[in-house]
Amino acid sequence: MRPNVLLVTLDQFRGDCLSSLGHKVVRTPNLDALAKESTTFARHFSQSAPCSPGRASLYTGTYQMNHRVCFNGSPLDDRFDNVARSARRVGYSPALFGYTDQGVDPRTTTSANDPRLSSYQHILPGFDWVLDLSEPYVPWLAHLRAHGHDITDHVAALISEPERDESLSITAFLTDTFLGWLNDRGAHGPGASNTRAPARPADTPWFAHLSFLRPHPPYNAAGKWSRAYDPGAVDMPITPAADRHPFHDAVMQLPEASAPRTEAGMREMRAQYYGMIGEVDHHLGRIIETLRERGEWDRTVIVITADHGEQLGDHGLREKLGYFEQSYHIIGMVRSPQHTGGHARVVRAFTENVDVFPTLCDLIEAPIPAQCDGRSLVPWLSGDTPDDWREMATWEYDWRQIYIDDDKNGSALNWPHDRRLERQNLCVQRDETSAYVQFGNGDWLAFDLATDPTWRTPITDAARVLPLAQRMLTWRSQHADRRLSGLKLESGGIGRWPDGVAWRESR
Repeated sequence: MRPNVLLVTLDQFRGDCLSSLGHKVVRTPNLDALAKESTTFARHFSQSAPCSPGRASLYTGTYQMNHRVCFNGSPLDDRFDNVARSARRVGYSPALFGYTDQGVDPRTTTSANDPRLSSYQHILPGFDWVLDLSEPYVPWLAHLRAHGHDITDHVAALISEPERDESLSITAFLTDTFLGWLNDRGAHGPGASNTRAPARPADTPWFAHLSFLRPHPPYNAAGKWSRAYDPGAVDMPITPAADRHPFHDAVMQLPEASAPRTEAGMREMRAQYYGMIGEVDHHLGRIIETLRERGEWDRTVIVITADHGEQLGDHGLREKLGYFEQSYHIIGMVRSPQHTGGHARVVRAFTENVDVFPTLCDLIEAPIPAQCDGRSLVPWLSGDTPDDWREMATWEYDWRQIYIDDDKNGSALNWPHDRRLERQNLCVQRDETSAYVQFGNGDWLAFDLATDPTWRTPITDAARVLPLAQRMLTWRSQHADRRLSGLKLESGGIGRWPDGVAWRESR
């Protein structure tokens, strides 16, 4: 029998915020306990930011250069396979609690009035939406009103989380709904809306995606968690370098990206962020305890990751953007009950969110689609060390949305034939000793991480930079879209993939 699958995303969860990995302030007792029965990937990275691009890479196993979801609002091409479709083909009914932030391919719609054409906050094809917690969090607001809180605005509801008991938080609400669904095995939990998941026998393996909002801003933890960390005792961020690239200066001026200007503001932001992490850790503990009590622990695969990271004041920035690794270094944990060789293991090789989809395919015995740019992590889960693993992590960031918005206001941009949009992006590769940043306009940066791991010491020697640039060029050529490039038309049909898997077996 195939295992149960619990895919958890913790929105904006930094990869260094685990006490099991040595963070000096954050306490994550439940994730630490889970690490003893899991494989922890200490250098795990998202492939893009913000939410939609990062999640597109997670769900499809492809780099942004291939899936082309460039910003929140870019549609995801329907030709891509994804984690939910793959699971459905082998018998699961994938259930979503939260959101996936994936915009519909407009070519698949039949009406100009389709509401999916007006927002990116829609469901990834293949999932049954058990609990819709996309903005404006309608079921949660109804839940708050039912408990005597007359709140109609979702932003105000999040900002005021410290003022209410933590049992009414958006994190608690999602957890309670999932546990209710688990108890009923297919029926919806309290407050669930838009339920389309059919009831299934209790012994049928399930696939659930829990997409938690927190620790995503606003930086206001719920109830007691807003007081869990003393602002005066938190660690302080990396200060910006004195000599900065113009791009860095530009994003520091953005109101939504600029970190607090005062020490008190910085400390409060970090204390609230750590409080939100404490809360999601607590509720993950509740879920783990329930799985044990139900006798499902030894047949449940658990994957915990994030869509992207959080600057948290580092380099004078907050939120997620640009080229610094704090926006892309994320939590990465996989627990496979049948792969005990990797339990309690900490892997320090570079792993990426594009690896999650092929890993889950391996664990549920589904073919890995040819589209995938990532690789299965199962060898690491088994205790092995692949000798041909990647030597760096790669991520991309695109800001063309600014220019598309300007075009609406009458700029001279002649889209789609004007290629200037393709200059508004960057790509980063980070290895053990260096980081290389390539801008779409031809500019570049390089950092000496062996000398200074804070990304504030540039490499200017062309002899050192050239191999990094060549490696990125090679990477791009090796990861170009290959959907049909491995096939050959002959003998009245098409050939097979080199590994013998027929085309029709992989979407």
